[in-house]
Amino acid sequence: MTIERSNPDGLHATPGYHHVTRVQADTLIYLAGQCPLQASGDLATGGLQGQTAQVIANILTALKSAGATPENVVRTVIYVASSDRDELGAVWTQLNESPLAPAFTTASTLLGVAQLGFTGQLVEIDVTAAL
Repeated sequence: MTIERSNPDGLHATPGYHHVTRVQADTLIYLAGQCPLQASGDLATGGLQGQTAQVIANILTALKSAGATPENVVRTVIYVASSDRDELGAVWTQLNESPLAPAFTTASTLLGVAQLGFTGQLVEIDVTAAL
């Protein structure tokens, strides 16, 4: 398996992710959108920061179950229920300061959305990995 990440000439500089991720792999792993739900099914407490921490933990658990690591991630889409750019930036910073950080050096999209699926849910992340 090979993963090549690049930022072609002519495209703007990024805050850590790459514009292009080229993958040659035997296996692709698609995680369901990971929500800030604890194993009990309860929504994580602690507002946006607490919910983001729970999503990070859930992604790490799901990747491990598939035999993958954050370094194997080739695409992420981050949804934050907010129109406040500072809140979106805070989530991006928290993700990049976490054990999941290598996952966000790849092709990534960060979106502010009106709402997510669970009442009170503030963040969700879709992840694709390659082995």
